[in-house]
Amino acid sequence: MDQIMSLPFGVALAALFAIVMIRVNVTYWIGRGVVAGFGHTRFGKSLERPKSARAQALIQRWGPYAVVLSFLTIGLQTAVNLAAGAARMPLRRYLPAAIGGSVIWALLYATIGLAALEAWLAVAAASPVGAGLALATLAAVIVWLVVRRRRSAAKSADTVV
Repeated sequence: MDQIMSLPFGVALAALFAIVMIRVNVTYWIGRGVVAGFGHTRFGKSLERPKSARAQALIQRWGPYAVVLSFLTIGLQTAVNLAAGAARMPLRRYLPAAIGGSVIWALLYATIGLAALEAWLAVAAASPVGAGLALATLAAVIVWLVVRRRRSAAKSADTVV
């Protein structure tokens, strides 16, 4: 990564964009290939069930937003792009989302992303326990927010007039 960051900003940005576009498209096509191969097995009929059709419709409708937003996370991009391929999201919906997300990712990594990563690695090297506690705290906050949101959604569903 140091080699990329030693390049002029525009060149580094273009290189990061190219790298991430290649990676996400390969992941998407792996997902498509796995499902195509699965379709030729005796379990392939499960892809034609109503539940599967509803899931595919949901991914085709909301999937592009998930693809774009996945670029703001670490570790979720691969799963989302693989799922987009597995759900056979049409390229006319996937590619614009992948391009938009790749631009966001490249900009983040070319500017603040690498500085944040280096700062995190410095903290982790100086105090592994502190870094672990920070991650545990972040995970606890996320779990708390999700549980709170689900409870409020359940309450609002119970009070439907």
